[in-house]
Amino acid sequence: MPAPLQAEIIDGIKTFIPLENNPDVLKLLCENLRISRDLDFYDIISTSPAFLQEYCYVRPCHALIVLARHPIYQAARSAVEPTIPEYKGSGPQEPVIWMKQTIGHACGLMALLHVIFNLEGGRYVQPGTAIDALRQQAILLGVTERAQLLYDAGFLEEAHMDAASRGASVVPSPRDDNQHHFLAFVQKDGKVWELNGGMNGPLCRGVLNEGEDLLSERGLEITAQDFLTAAEQTGCDEMSIVAITGADTVAQG
Repeated sequence: MPAPLQAEIIDGIKTFIPLENNPDVLKLLCENLRISRDLDFYDIISTSPAFLQEYCYVRPCHALIVLARHPIYQAARSAVEPTIPEYKGSGPQEPVIWMKQTIGHACGLMALLHVIFNLEGGRYVQPGTAIDALRQQAILLGVTERAQLLYDAGFLEEAHMDAASRGASVVPSPRDDNQHHFLAFVQKDGKVWELNGGMNGPLCRGVLNEGEDLLSERGLEITAQDFLTAAEQTGCDEMSIVAITGADTVAQG
């Protein structure tokens, strides 16, 4: 059996191999972190109402993970990022748990952590696990200390590198140029948050009405639509959306 892949220190920064935005890979990463099996992941290959009605039969969806190639991401967020103030929150009264990314090529891991730490109050983080202990520590820390906690967590590196090495495509090296970026959208306490460890802090995207989820017309409008529009404008189609559902899902139709 080959030795497990390890992160590398590149220009003084711990650097992973990138994840695929692949339901199987994300599920494997959750298994590695001992996250509840109640979480499920679904490729959204179209956001048309007809597709969502016919194929996305498990709802509601309260979290999305989006992966976009750099030109799409830049077109969608270059004007938004400077408007976000530097986050200084900490403690159990935070409206949302946000973490700054300081590990290279770890944006997929960060997106998943933002989902599992916030979705339904963190109910999918199983008590007594290493990820539960890390979450509880992180809540009490400021932004810099919180980022360092993640940076130093060996079990996160091991879980990420194992999952990233078992995707469907050729496994890259940590030294390969990564032209894609992950971000997460999570509905929490009635608000929809964009959670991206590469920005200055969390971004509240709006509020959904009762009965709406992130795959509803309004839900998509305040989450993935900026990136879908940017993909059309740039002529770049390298983006993907994974929907995440939990214990409250109900089969539609």
